[in-house]
Amino acid sequence: MRSRLDGAMVLLFAVLSCVLWMLPTGFDARMDTSAIRCRGRVLSQDSGGLQQHTLIKVGYQALEVEALDGPYGGQRFTVLNQLQGRMDLDKVFSAGDTALLVITHRKDGSVDTVVAQDHYRLGLQGALLCVFGLLLLAFGGWTGAKALLSFVFTGLVLWKLFVPLLLKGVAPVPLAFGVVAVLTAVIVFLVAGISRLGVTAFLGAMLGVGASSLLAVWAAGALKLHGAVMPFAETMLYAGYAHLDITGIYVGAVFVAASGAVMDLAMDVAASQHEVVSRHPSISTAEAFISGIRVGRAVVGTMTTTLLLAYSGGFVTLLMAFMAQGVPLANMFNMIYVSAEVVKTLVGSLGLVLVAPFTALAGALIYTRVPVRSAVCSRKAAVVPVPPAPLQPHS
Repeated sequence: MRSRLDGAMVLLFAVLSCVLWMLPTGFDARMDTSAIRCRGRVLSQDSGGLQQHTLIKVGYQALEVEALDGPYGGQRFTVLNQLQGRMDLDKVFSAGDTALLVITHRKDGSVDTVVAQDHYRLGLQGALLCVFGLLLLAFGGWTGAKALLSFVFTGLVLWKLFVPLLLKGVAPVPLAFGVVAVLTAVIVFLVAGISRLGVTAFLGAMLGVGASSLLAVWAAGALKLHGAVMPFAETMLYAGYAHLDITGIYVGAVFVAASGAVMDLAMDVAASQHEVVSRHPSISTAEAFISGIRVGRAVVGTMTTTLLLAYSGGFVTLLMAFMAQGVPLANMFNMIYVSAEVVKTLVGSLGLVLVAPFTALAGALIYTRVPVRSAVCSRKAAVVPVPPAPLQPHS
């Protein structure tokens, strides 16, 4: 019965993933329909128009490229690669490189402009995704297949629902909490099934996410943080979205980012309690709670450090720049960019610390109910051998 339920859930979310894939975001009409994207090989390049100014290059490259696929496959074009003097956006091509070409055509089908947008990376990214999926299936089997499905479903929900709804002006904090709740339910119940383990992990994770969201809302207001600290926030505002609540988007992003670690810890505690109660069905509620607390203590230490490494790794160059300039620690941590990362780390860590007792309490109440013990006892009783009937003497 349980295998059938798992199969039905996998089929349901596979269908939902296909529906999400085909679902329009509402912003598709803004894409330039006269532009065709294809791979192109750089046959030669002339960098005579480039000028070196200290660390940056300005000017242009003259490229001869050949389209490798699409309706213009096999055709050659001369492309000017303009550099803006920004190391994060500029790209320099060499002969033999593969570029992503954006070819704009006129109504009669003739080519209008050809732009070498950047180096072509989609092929390698797809290969890495395939290797990840194959390793997950090989190691995890059926559970790995469900985890891969939850991975795909999560990505589609974020791209097809979360981001478009934010752009349409939906309140960011309630939207982020609702998305996290849906994704937590999908991921937990796909992996653990509709079971006491799944319910325990889901309750613990949602209590931890709820605490993280409240802390994030309070910290953003108390520390005077706003969403302009996020990359490309100003670009989005100047692109016609000045009405958006970017501070709310920042707050939502804080606990969305921490929800994955919270979910992991909730599943760890719930799974350990499930194993303990299965092995010792006579355990009391208090003992099951203490068992979950002990597991949570062991895991919380590494998980909080994981968040610190993840967030500080993303801003290591910022910290290096401050240290190289001799900026005092007081000044450094008082800056809004650093404060925003500190809030991410501490809010996520506080959520992790709280999710352990939440999950332990939920598991203790769920696992030690009478049906659990009776079910275990009935299984034990089913394997007890029945003594043979005594032999009757011959008459």
